[in-house]
Amino acid sequence: MNDIHALYQLWREKATEPEVAAELAAVEGNEDEILDRFWQDLTFGTGGLRGVLGAGTNRMNVYTVGKATQGLADYLNGAFTAPAVAIGYDSRINSDRFARIAAEVLAANGIKVYIFGELMPTPIVAYAVKALGCASGIIITASHNPSKYNGYKCYDARGYQMTDAAAAKTLEYINAIDIFEGVKRTDFDEAVAAGKIQVLPQEFLDPYFALVKKCAIEPEAVKGSDLSVIYTPLNGTGNKQVRRIFKEIGLENVTVVPSQELPDGHFPTCPFPNPEIKEAFNEAFKVAETNPADLLLATDPDCDRVGIAVRCGSEYKLVTGNDVGCLLTDYILSRRMAQGKLPAKPVVIKSIVSTDMSAAIAESYGAEVENVLTGFKYIGEKMTALEEAGEADRFQIGFEESYGYLTGMHTKDKDAVNASMLIVEMAAFYKKQGKTLIDVLEGLYARFGFWKNSLFNFYFEGADGMVKMTGMMEALRVDYPKALGGKKIACVTDYKTSKAYDLVFGTESAVTLPKSNVIVLQTENKDKIIVRPAGTEPKIKIYTMVQGATEADAAAQTEKYEKDITAVLGIEE
Repeated sequence: MNDIHALYQLWREKATEPEVAAELAAVEGNEDEILDRFWQDLTFGTGGLRGVLGAGTNRMNVYTVGKATQGLADYLNGAFTAPAVAIGYDSRINSDRFARIAAEVLAANGIKVYIFGELMPTPIVAYAVKALGCASGIIITASHNPSKYNGYKCYDARGYQMTDAAAAKTLEYINAIDIFEGVKRTDFDEAVAAGKIQVLPQEFLDPYFALVKKCAIEPEAVKGSDLSVIYTPLNGTGNKQVRRIFKEIGLENVTVVPSQELPDGHFPTCPFPNPEIKEAFNEAFKVAETNPADLLLATDPDCDRVGIAVRCGSEYKLVTGNDVGCLLTDYILSRRMAQGKLPAKPVVIKSIVSTDMSAAIAESYGAEVENVLTGFKYIGEKMTALEEAGEADRFQIGFEESYGYLTGMHTKDKDAVNASMLIVEMAAFYKKQGKTLIDVLEGLYARFGFWKNSLFNFYFEGADGMVKMTGMMEALRVDYPKALGGKKIACVTDYKTSKAYDLVFGTESAVTLPKSNVIVLQTENKDKIIVRPAGTEPKIKIYTMVQGATEADAAAQTEKYEKDITAVLGIEE
């Protein structure tokens, strides 16, 4: 742990940036507040940085961003010849400012910078990395977190998030830097004039949109469907780009939620701008009261994830990320099969915490299913391997239950522009047949059984939160339960120790996926309870995957699992 008071005094002396200096002065004498700001450095990992905005080593501010960028610059200059970096940012507080600082630091270190002139979705920044031949990319975003957060996400040269090895090496460089004396900076405007920083023009996006449109399965489906959509970008980056793709595929009846149309990092009407939760649709529901639509669609602030609600009579039913993944998987595979365009050995890639119903669907069309760890970079790695083997056409869809989807090779990160286009196309295709997406989903349940996939989040804020979460995971690892929800545990898979234990036959086997702090408990009837700490937030995530004869049966069993696993972990609800 850091020497809290020494660090606080150092920052009082050295941190002259007005906002930071004012905050440090305001917390003088408040031990709890000082501790929370200085008890650790923000951790740089494969997802870069993420934290609360403010003063201190455990906060997102101009100094922590500058230090991280200097470390990245040192790493890139050591690993590449004449490296370049693409930079983008979202609508969050200080995102544009942090992006400029990152550009100034990189330029001062002799690294060519390409920066977007306005806020831009994360998947487009990921696209830019490969399109421009960059060694890395930076996107300033905290995705769907509340407004007090911001983040700094790094990409490698292949266009997906940095690998473990590259992140570890970058962290070594970061740790060697003096946060106040060791960061090089140059003037942004002077660097632009000198050609060291290039602001990307609007026409740079044209090839990206052309590639997204090539992902269409039924390109003419939207035309003549009379599909109506209410769209909200949740005050983030999706407004221009999602509306552009809607226009290009012929969707005319689009209403944008006025209160959430323009960028606003305070997210005044949606404290949790996360399309996974019902509250994110509250403003869209209000618009729908006087202007009903077939489909409500919301993208998160950096526009890499999308959620939907479907009109059913006078009501709107939210569709989970797992169910949208199943709908898209079935739509893509069934239509390509009908068109005679399904390649030999098609591949669907999903995370281990995403529904196994999608695997059942994929296998019914003869598709292979690749399971990867949580984090879209692992899907990106599998995609890249297919691409390098000359088998890019085999890739059909990659998705995570957390509302992230991708169907093309144009980028290597989840893409809500691409996914929004396909969801709308799919809804239009089925509307012409007199079906809603809920009708189609119920048809899938009839074919494959009812699958209920649930996620329970438990937060542990503050300096002691990490200690509590670590203790819970280690206790579970040492003494896992023999039964949950009235069902015997048949298999325990520990991705941190890379071991799987078959409790029925008493055998042990190796896990081939990379190490990760994840424990999977599989019951005798193949239900799953998965426990892992979040990678970017102070919380424990518990996933349950339950297959039941009916929705009521699955819901009742889910409740039993949730009650028992929280008791095992010692979580008080």
